[in-house]
Amino acid sequence: MIAMLRQIKRYATPLSTGILVTGLALPLTVQAYVGPGAGLSLLTALWGLIAAIGVAVFFIVMWPIRRMRRRKAQAAAASQAESSEAAQYRTDADSSVQQDTDARTSSADPDSSRSPRS
Repeated sequence: MIAMLRQIKRYATPLSTGILVTGLALPLTVQAYVGPGAGLSLLTALWGLIAAIGVAVFFIVMWPIRRMRRRKAQAAAASQAESSEAAQYRTDADSSVQQDTDARTSSADPDSSRSPRS
């Protein structure tokens, strides 16, 4: 902190002298005409710059939110896939039990396997 104060004291006089000379060198009134073409060009450039900064800030803010939503969707899809795999396993187990039951029934009644047209 002390070193910073020394730096400020060291450059205080030349800096204030430079600002004073620059201020005295500038005219008091500015007589200039900005036509409609130049004014519109300046406004267009300004709006473009403001829009670019706004979009950049928007995307910087939205990036973590989008990332969080994607991770949440991936986790939901993974849990849904696991539950569908479990359901598929249960369905496969039920169908194998049904096939065993059908096999036992058909072996007991040999005529049940024939089609009605035969």
